[in-house]
Amino acid sequence: MNKLLLVAIMAIVYAVPGMAQNPDAVTGIWSSPHGSGRIQIYKKGAQYFGKLVWIKEPNDENGKPKHDIHNPNKNLRSAPVIGLDVLRNFKYDDGEWVDGTAYDPKSGKTYSCKMSLENPDRLNIRGYIGISLLGRTETWSRVK
Repeated sequence: MNKLLLVAIMAIVYAVPGMAQNPDAVTGIWSSPHGSGRIQIYKKGAQYFGKLVWIKEPNDENGKPKHDIHNPNKNLRSAPVIGLDVLRNFKYDDGEWVDGTAYDPKSGKTYSCKMSLENPDRLNIRGYIGISLLGRTETWSRVK
């Protein structure tokens, strides 16, 4: 009986880190906690990016598709919000995706960012200024 319990515990201990060891486990489509947006995380080269693929209200008050009107670069303000890379340049490091940035098209601000999987269907995205302690975490859900 004790051997069976030990084997079960060892299987659990080794199975959970195994999930986090797959750098591509973060790829896929994720829904925001409030359900107003979805991003598709994809790999380009050795880095990970996330583009906005769906928003609850895709059109402005005039009924036209929303554009990146708050972008600090005036040359980019005519870009459509749908298809915009809002997560950029993440590198996988020991179970986390780090050293990336998160862009908020509602404000035009860019934040330092890191991501980690809580489980295969829950992604924690932490945006911050300066150090990670000064930030906010959102938990996104995988779209099946």
